[in-house]
Amino acid sequence: MHIVPTQEEVIQLLRKTGALREGFFEYPNGLYSNQHLQMALAYRYFQEAKILSVGLSRLVRANPEIRAVIPELSIVAPATGGLPVAYGVCEALRAKQVYWAERENEDEGLRFRQFVEPQPGEKILLVDDILRTGAKLMQLKKLAEEAGCEVVGLAIVVYQPNPMTPDFSPLPVYYLCKLESLYCDDKELCAIPAPGQKPVKVWV
Repeated sequence: MHIVPTQEEVIQLLRKTGALREGFFEYPNGLYSNQHLQMALAYRYFQEAKILSVGLSRLVRANPEIRAVIPELSIVAPATGGLPVAYGVCEALRAKQVYWAERENEDEGLRFRQFVEPQPGEKILLVDDILRTGAKLMQLKKLAEEAGCEVVGLAIVVYQPNPMTPDFSPLPVYYLCKLESLYCDDKELCAIPAPGQKPVKVWV
């Protein structure tokens, strides 16, 4: 394993832990795909979680501007999937602390946990396990900026873009692996499945 794991090493780790699955999947947003990724299945193993978090922290540390502010850098993640990554990256970087945002109900937007709110002027690194639709991370970025914080970068373990993924530029985005998944929005016209194969509905 390299100091920063390669694309192939990350994919091998994800498959070994059952986090990355191949087949025919139906996502809640109506899209169909040939791959499903559930990072929690990789992060349940301490050694694999450490490899991913330390590798991601090394990509971030390579940025001299972020490296200069690490002692005062706060990590912000969406609950719950982003929290294991946030704590791992915070420990590996030796950053200041972790904040997180959550929602009480599915039809509500994200909000910072009570008594766990960043202060104006803080420098923030947004962290999550997957960048897929980008909806939560875009909300999180807006939430941090509305709190008067400066977002200095975005770090995710796996970049799995789909047609709905927003562009976060000019914000620097760091990731260990990019999945070139196939997507379609019409089950009848979709070329992904084998004849007669039914999609597996996934939660996220």
